[in-house]
Amino acid sequence: MPHPPLHLAAALDGAGWHPAAWRLAGTAPEALWSASYWANLVAEAERGLLDFVTIEDSLDLQSSRPDGPDGRTDQVRGRLDAVLLAARIAPLTRHIGLIPTTSTTHTEPFHVSTAIATLDHVSSGRAGWRPRISARRSETGHFGRRDLPELRPDLFAEPAYVELVGDLFTEAADVVEVVRRLWDSWQDDAVIRDLPSGRFVDRDRLHYIDFRGRWFSVKGPSIVPRPPQGQPVVATLAHSSVPYAFAAASADVVFVTPPDADAAEAIVTEVRAAEDTVGRICEPLKVLADLVVLLDEDASAAWRRRDRLDGLHGAEPVFDAPVFAGTADELADLLGHWRRAGLDGFRLRPAVLPDDLAAISRTLVPALRDRGLFRAAYPGGTLRDLLGLTRPANRYAVGTPT
Repeated sequence: MPHPPLHLAAALDGAGWHPAAWRLAGTAPEALWSASYWANLVAEAERGLLDFVTIEDSLDLQSSRPDGPDGRTDQVRGRLDAVLLAARIAPLTRHIGLIPTTSTTHTEPFHVSTAIATLDHVSSGRAGWRPRISARRSETGHFGRRDLPELRPDLFAEPAYVELVGDLFTEAADVVEVVRRLWDSWQDDAVIRDLPSGRFVDRDRLHYIDFRGRWFSVKGPSIVPRPPQGQPVVATLAHSSVPYAFAAASADVVFVTPPDADAAEAIVTEVRAAEDTVGRICEPLKVLADLVVLLDEDASAAWRRRDRLDGLHGAEPVFDAPVFAGTADELADLLGHWRRAGLDGFRLRPAVLPDDLAAISRTLVPALRDRGLFRAAYPGGTLRDLLGLTRPANRYAVGTPT
C-alpha cells in the first residue's frame, strides 16, 4: 500500500539557521525587522505548497552559550515577536499554516490562548502554536517571578536539574491544557446575533474552565470565540524521553532530530510508546524530522557554500539537528528513504534565507513530486485538514464524551 504524500514544512529564523548566513552577498540583514522580509519568506514557502512554516522565538537574545549573552557581535541578535509576525502575514497568504513559538514558562496561558485563537480567525483556520519551555536563567531575569540555576551541560544529569526540567515540562503541559480549555470555552454556536431578541451571545454556551493547578489558576471563559479549527494545531520540538511524553500528551505534531534513518525508526518507536504510556486517545502524533539544509546545483557547490559559511563563523557550528548539503535530487532521495522509518514528513531549516528556502520550494518540491512523494496543489481547508487531523468536538458541548 503506497504511503500518503509526506508533510513538508519550513522553520524560519533570522537570516537562516547558519549563524554566518547574514554575511553572504545577496542576503538582506537590514530587512530582518521588516514585515515585508517575513511576508516574502512565507509567500515563497506557500509557492512551494508547504504545509506550514514555524517562526522561532525566545525571551532572550540569541547566544552561542547555553545560557546568557556570549558577547559576540558578528551574529544576528534580536528578533520580532513570532505571534505578531504571524498575524501580520496571515492576510497575505491563503493556504499555508502559520505556527509561531511562545514560552510556556513566562507567558500567561490566557494571553497565549487569545493570541493564537485570534490568529486562527484572521487566517481562516491556518493557525498553530509551538509551545516551548524556557530553562535559561537569562530569560527568568526579564521577569523576576522565579529563579532558575544557570543552564550548564555538566549539570544535565544531576538529579536536581532532571527534576527541574521535569517540572518545566509538567508546567508546560498545564499551560497547553489551559489554552485548549479556553479555546473550547465558547461553543461553536455561542455567537447567535439574534436581532429580534437583541441577543448577540448565548451566555449558556460560554463556559468557565475553572482550572486550578500548581503554577496558576484560570477561571475563563476566553474573550475570543472558538477558533475556526476548534483547536489550532499544537506542535513541539522534542529530543528525548521527557519531551516525547509531553508531545504525546499535549501536541498534535512533534519535531524530532534523528541523525539517520535507523535513529528515526527508533525515535518513532519511542514516540509511539510514549503515546501508549500517557494513554493518548486522540489521533496519533504527526512525527516530522528536522534537517538543516544547504542546497545547490551540485553537491560540491553545496559543500563549498557550507565551508564558506563555517569559515565566516570561525568554526563548524553545532546544531541540534543533522545538516544536509547537496542537491535537491539527493535530498529528495534521502527524505524518501527516511520516511520509510515511519516519519510523516519533515521540517526543513534553511541554512541561508531566502536562498535555501527558494531552493526548497523551486527545486526540492518538484523533485519530491516527480517521486510521487508530494502533492501538486493545495487541497484547500484548514491547517488541520492539510495535516489530516479531524476537527475536535467541543469538550463543553452537551453530549460530548469526556
